[in-house]
Amino acid sequence: MLTLRPPTLHDEAALRAMHEQLAAEDFTFLLAQGTWSEILAQVRREADGRDLPADRVRADFLVAEADGVPVGRVSIRHELTPFLREVGGHVGYAVAPPFRRRGHATEILRQSVERLRGLGVERVLVTCDDANAASAATIESCGGVLEDVRVPPGGGVPRRRYWIDG
Repeated sequence: MLTLRPPTLHDEAALRAMHEQLAAEDFTFLLAQGTWSEILAQVRREADGRDLPADRVRADFLVAEADGVPVGRVSIRHELTPFLREVGGHVGYAVAPPFRRRGHATEILRQSVERLRGLGVERVLVTCDDANAASAATIESCGGVLEDVRVPPGGGVPRRRYWIDG
């Protein structure tokens, strides 16, 4: 069984290791820098929507845990900035390489969409790199309908943009 929960002091080693593993894939796993206490404080501020920089929105950074073991993470954004509407979407998730191909990504996305619906978000935007067939399949299995593929402002990797309706 997979659960989504806030990170704790005990997660530092596992989450920093996942950050290093996913850095090799050009994916930023931890969305903050500093000591672990500083990272946890930022996670709490973003979850509460307190003291956010102008380019950030209220968001829940949650650990995906299966059978007591962290396997990935999700960032659930409560609203969209212009950048998130183009590139990032409402949900950003990752599963560490040792835990892939077990259905974790699908369950992370399913629970994230359910959480957003509970917050009143009726249409959930989820994006992935155009070449990421596994992520595209995950999004489609959760009801995602492809709107288009866009190159981010300023260039970069084309992104597939999917909408999941309530």
